[in-house]
Amino acid sequence: MSYLDSVEVTEDLKAFERRLTEYVSGLHPKAVRWRIVLALSFICTICSAWFWVTDENIAKLTFLESLWNHKFFSTNIIFLILLLLIGIHKRVREPQTILKRCRLVLEDYNMSCDDRGRLILKPRTSVKDN
Repeated sequence: MSYLDSVEVTEDLKAFERRLTEYVSGLHPKAVRWRIVLALSFICTICSAWFWVTDENIAKLTFLESLWNHKFFSTNIIFLILLLLIGIHKRVREPQTILKRCRLVLEDYNMSCDDRGRLILKPRTSVKDN
């Protein structure tokens, strides 16, 4: 490998690292927002479920009438189901998924990356013939 080839490889690696760190850093704020939305929805659903279950009139009413009387719980459970259907669980874990896939591919080139997307060059292992 000539010096020019080595310089080109180094520049390519630097460009890849810059792009990966830029992409991962852009995903983190979105993932944090989705985590907050999911947490708030979950907390509201749990709290409203407690009020629904502890209602004294629940035994006298049908299931649908009970849901109708507890609109906050009904709205929260529908909202939580919709969030799961649109894939909020994937959006919350997206940065980790991207990094995991990059590590899997980089493993073939004796490299890895940290949680911010910075490349980690592993030492070369040489196989000696006996």
